Formats: sequence, structure tokens, C-alpha cells
Amino acid sequence: MNNVVLQTQGLTKRYGSLIAVNDLTLEVYEGEVFGFLGPNGAGKTTSINMMCGLLQPDAGGVLLHGQPISAGDKEARRKVGICPQEIVLWERLTCLEQLQFVGQMYGMERRTARQRSEKLLEELDLAEKRDQLASKLSGGMQRRLNLALALVHDPDIVVLDEPEAGLDPQSRVKVRGYIQSLARAKTVILTTHNMDEAERLADRVAIIDHGQLLVLDTPEALKGRLGEGDVLEISLNGQAERAEEASQALAREGIPVALDAAHTSLTVRALNAANLLRPILEVLQAAGLEPGEVRLRANTLEDVFLQLTGRKLRE
Repeated sequence: MNNVVLQTQGLTKRYGSLIAVNDLTLEVYEGEVFGFLGPNGAGKTTSINMMCGLLQPDAGGVLLHGQPISAGDKEARRKVGICPQEIVLWERLTCLEQLQFVGQMYGMERRTARQRSEKLLEELDLAEKRDQLASKLSGGMQRRLNLALALVHDPDIVVLDEPEAGLDPQSRVKVRGYIQSLARAKTVILTTHNMDEAERLADRVAIIDHGQLLVLDTPEALKGRLGEGDVLEISLNGQAERAEEASQALAREGIPVALDAAHTSLTVRALNAANLLRPILEVLQAAGLEPGEVRLRANTLEDVFLQLTGRKLRE
């Protein structure tokens, strides 16, 4: 049986007439990587701040190891480490100095904080930069140092907000591998707009929008709910004016099809999508349409995300 390390119960937060988080109830298990996903403005940051004891909810509550926490709860803060999307560093402190400083802020003894800092610098390939000012580091190194700051006090739960943002491929692989190494030893709550990242790292994924929880399950289970199987995408080769006619012709043949907003391509989601290709092409040709590029791919977490939250751009 999974041990619940963090639980939200009817968590709600309002800002005037806006309901930022609406009756959020979920459980996070000990030792898992928990993907917490949603579009811009979905309520992720507000939810995370309440989970970490940084913001008081208007209704509901949060349990950490079965005990209720509240805004400003010092004990809760010791058990949680937060790596924000915005890099937060002291430019005039060296890498080692700021890690020690944060560790001591959390009540660690100076010697223990130093040992822990040295260990993190080594693990994140920053040991050679231990005595260098943060302002002199590259963006990727600053991002890794930001991650170390969230871990220096050895928390039970680590909240990572877009940890791979702005990283080059080498740094991205390093950070991703490090997050994977944290799993099981710690509980990781990961927020990201990179669906590939979430699919690779997360044991379970929660998707929220407009402050409400839409789904919560493993990536594989969520992908199985949307079309079950593969995705067949067919370009209409610039024949947008006849796209609706093509879509209706396929629907009459019992072929599940979706037409994109610009009427430039057709999408079929089905368990036997590859076997449907021939009859689809026959229907299109009979309708006088000459299809363009055809692409067959596996269903992805991004498909699930867009199906649930829509394709409209968010500010």
C-alpha cells in the first residue's frame, strides 16, 4: 500500500470574484515523482504555495505526514524544499557560501550545512565552482545551483517548478537524471509545461485547469483514455475549403476523425490506426481530395493535456 506523504482536502483559494483553486483534493505518495500540470493561469502556483504552507487557503486544508499545516508553519517548511522557476541567488556569495547560508537558515549546524553543501555541489557538477560568485555562473549552472538550494536542508518533499527551463541539452539531461535519482529517496512534485519531461519522469500526473482537478493517474493510463492506441495525422495539402466535406465523408464510414481549427489536417485516434490508413485514403480520393503528408505516431501525454485543456493560447 502506498504511503501518503501529502494530502490536500477541498483546497480552495479566492481572489475577489476569481476562484484560483476550487476544491482541490489529491494525495501524493511517498517516494514518487508527482507531475502537477496545467496551462498558464490554471492555479498551479497558488496550489503549490498552499501545499507548502506559504499561503493560507480560504477553505480546505493540507496534511503533511498526516498532520495539518498552515501558512507560516516552520516545521512544514523544514520538510519541504522549493526550487522556483525564477532563479533566486545571492550574486555576491559564492556557490558554497549561499548553500551554507540557506542550510543554517533552516537550523542546520554550520559543519553539517557545509558537508551537505559540498555533497550537493559534487552531485550537480558544480564542485569546481564552489568558490565562484553566482553572478559569474552560466545560466545552466545557476539553474543547478538553484536546485541545490532547495535540497540543502535535506527535505522530505522537493517541489520543482520548471526545473529544465532554459537549459541546454547537456544540462537538461543532467538535471533530469538527478531528478530521477531523487525519486524513492524523496518525494518530488514537478510542475512543467514540457509534456515529454513529465511523461519521462512522473509516476503519476495531475492535470488542473481553472483551479479544478481534471484527471489524476499514471501517464500510461491517461494516454490509454484518449483514443486508445496510435494517432494518424493526414495533411490536406492546402485544400482547407474541402476539409469539412472530407471529415464528414470519413465519419459516414465510421472512422473517428478530428479536424484541426485551421482545416489543414485530419487526425484519427484508434487502436488500429495503421489499418485504417487505406480506407481513409480511399474515402479522401473518392471525395476528390489529394492527401499530403501522412504521419503515424504513438499517443502522448501532450495529446491528453490538449484534449483536456484545449488548444487556445493562454497568457
